Amino acid sequence: MTANMVFKRYELKYLMNEEQKDAVNEALQEHMVLDKYGRSSIRNIYFDTDDFRIARRSIERPVYKEKIRVRSYGRPESDDQVFVELKKKYKSVVYKRRLTMPLDEAMGWLGGEDCDYPHSQIGEEIEFTKNRYAGIRPAMLLTYEREAYRDKSGSDLRITIDDEIMARMDNIRLDSEAEGHRVLPEGYSLMEIKTMYGYPQWLLDLLNGTRLYKSSFSKYGNAYKEMVLCRMPEGFQTIPAGPTTVMNCRCMLQNTEV
Repeated sequence: MTANMVFKRYELKYLMNEEQKDAVNEALQEHMVLDKYGRSSIRNIYFDTDDFRIARRSIERPVYKEKIRVRSYGRPESDDQVFVELKKKYKSVVYKRRLTMPLDEAMGWLGGEDCDYPHSQIGEEIEFTKNRYAGIRPAMLLTYEREAYRDKSGSDLRITIDDEIMARMDNIRLDSEAEGHRVLPEGYSLMEIKTMYGYPQWLLDLLNGTRLYKSSFSKYGNAYKEMVLCRMPEGFQTIPAGPTTVMNCRCMLQNTEV
């Protein structure tokens, strides 16, 4: 087991069509550079109870919510290092604790096997959270292609763009093929802006000029609603309030971060 990591920041999301994405990419080339992960295929296993207690609690829009996942960059082997993450959100601020360990050990620990776990502060916090959800198990595999950027000037600003977001609830393995239910309609991407401080002026001008608006879209939350609650989106509309998912021509999907 190696690095332990803690993050505290705001994470704001924006749904983009292809024209908006082109404008964003042009600005990023001027002001940002690819970070150490650059362009990568991200794979996540989200853990939940049989009745999706964590997901259901989260979409109620509580002041505090949390999720547990295992993440890899690329397709790992059983002994490759992966991230075990506990992500919390309290009053709009995201707190993420994560540690690294071999894939097979991570899945054994979170999957309920009688095995040891890292007895660090982060490890104990993840273990405590896991034990509060009786019967927690691998609930969903969620994969996507990501471009990750950091600020050229050295600030904490980080921007990611996710495409080809896929989810499934069978064959939930990080070392399996990245395929499943498409969470975003064709031609849309998800941008996340991550910082503990304010936006630089160039970014504010970019968002205003492209009419990009904050969205509470969640990859796991939307996949849960579409695949478990059977609310299937037909597409997105870009309206003054921002991109909105249209649900079966009868209701709006309340995109809620999980």
